Amino acid sequence: MQIRFTSSERASLGVEWELQLVDRETRQLTSGANEILAELTPEGAEEHPKAKHELLQSTIEIITGICGTVAEAKADLAGTLAEVVEAADRRGLGVLCAGTHPITDWQTQDISPKERYAQLVEKMQWLARRLQIFGVHVHVGVRSPDKIIPIVNALTQYVPHFLALSASSPYWVGADTGLASARSKVFEGMPTAGLPYQLSGWDGFEDYMETLISTHAIESVREVWWDIRPHPDFGTVELRICDGLPTLDEIGAVAAMSQCLVERFDREIDRGYTLPVPASWVLRENKWRAARYGLDAEIIVDDRGTVRPVREALTDLVDDLMPTAKRLDCAAELADVLRILEVGGSYQRQRAVAAAHDGRLEPVVDSLLAELRDGLPG
Repeated sequence: MQIRFTSSERASLGVEWELQLVDRETRQLTSGANEILAELTPEGAEEHPKAKHELLQSTIEIITGICGTVAEAKADLAGTLAEVVEAADRRGLGVLCAGTHPITDWQTQDISPKERYAQLVEKMQWLARRLQIFGVHVHVGVRSPDKIIPIVNALTQYVPHFLALSASSPYWVGADTGLASARSKVFEGMPTAGLPYQLSGWDGFEDYMETLISTHAIESVREVWWDIRPHPDFGTVELRICDGLPTLDEIGAVAAMSQCLVERFDREIDRGYTLPVPASWVLRENKWRAARYGLDAEIIVDDRGTVRPVREALTDLVDDLMPTAKRLDCAAELADVLRILEVGGSYQRQRAVAAAHDGRLEPVVDSLLAELRDGLPG
């Protein structure tokens, strides 16, 4: 089958942010998306242009338009966030983001009243019903389908960098999982989620999609939830690896990393370079290490098994990408990667709050509410 790739402006940017609605008294995830979105949707429109339903009624996803810079994307998100927070507050609800909710049991949650979600739950059953997880997705524009698969393949070597930096899901249904990112492991249970297959080109992607659709494994390309995937309709590479991020500062940091890496690979293709295709065993091991140890992970950096701390790899990556960031006007946001390394990742900050309150997790929810309001600590 042929899949049309709608080419995008080079290095254009879009961000999707999945937000949690919580009862301010109980701190539990609480349904409210239907009422909030109904209130915010302009008269005569079917839905809000930048605030959407997600699988659970306790979730609202906010999205940007097509942006040129990371600063523009952050401002776009901030505007929609303010609308959602105000409407939630009128209902006694707070808004936060993390890869998982620290205490709520997924079995208590209501599914959004949309046909596609009902079909997903019917098909996937327990795998779908337990998807009480939240992420941040970054889209970066690519001009040609000939470039998209080489860029996806090359980006996979940075899965541990993004996952370690964004890890924010140490807790699951009131228990410490021992992981930095439980979300990433929960999501891998879905049959078309996880690391992308290393395909040879766009024709290989089309063949793969044709096989899945013709055998009724999926109905559309939208149901392939790889950590990094092509998005033909938007003309982007979509990085879906990140846990939900509590602050706009952290969103800016991962968006800047994403935009700079895609821009660099795009330019290397133009110069005639062949982009790297990392060994699949290295990718699988590195993703596990980042999910387990977060910013304390030691990742494999070549096919010979050389290991180095992911903190060092991130610091060197920021230095390496800074000239590109200056061209793209996102140097300040890229530098926020170093701020995160200094103050600690979200999973570390959450555990520190729990430790300061005798292991109780309600204060962790309060800290996440405060971070979304006030920004990255320190």
